[in-house]
Amino acid sequence: MVDNSKVYIIDDAEEVREALALLMESVGIEVELYESAEAFLEGDHRQREGCILLDVRMPGMSGMELQKELNQYPCSPPVIIISGHGDIPMAVQAVQAGAVNFVEKPFNEQALLDSVHRAFKLDAERRGKSMEIESIKRKMASLTPREQEVLKAVTEGKRNKTIAIELNISQSTVEAHRAKVMKKMGAESLSHLMRMVICVENQ
Repeated sequence: MVDNSKVYIIDDAEEVREALALLMESVGIEVELYESAEAFLEGDHRQREGCILLDVRMPGMSGMELQKELNQYPCSPPVIIISGHGDIPMAVQAVQAGAVNFVEKPFNEQALLDSVHRAFKLDAERRGKSMEIESIKRKMASLTPREQEVLKAVTEGKRNKTIAIELNISQSTVEAHRAKVMKKMGAESLSHLMRMVICVENQ
């Protein structure tokens, strides 16, 4: 898989955007620069890979308001808040609302780079989890209505004999449906099957 991760720098101060861009590019990280939250939102931010360096205080939509917007999308890039000294309470609030970290101006370059790499890792994990869940959903959707009933009963811990009685079918038919469910779901064992169902239920 190609890594398309970038750092999206959103700050109304041009000198801050440029300084951050130079730092990221010095270690081979691609950047995109935006002077406002509104400019960033003009694109499809839900599909962007990487992380966001976000100024907490900007004209128009603030960093906090943008973060609130992004929180609606589970695969939006993780946010690192950039704050001035007087904005630290807001930055702490942003972290409590889901930002992965905040850095105070003037920022320590290595600490900022470390935060970016942690955010990249978190983003990759989130996207991997999302892809896994979508794959499981597709497999579940491929099951017939009867197979879905058997799946539900099996993952509730019911025995084949009990399932047969509840569904008014023979035990051998239950076993056949169960085998098809395992195959279609790509489950290696009953515990694997149960983990997949729980993964979807707990998303």
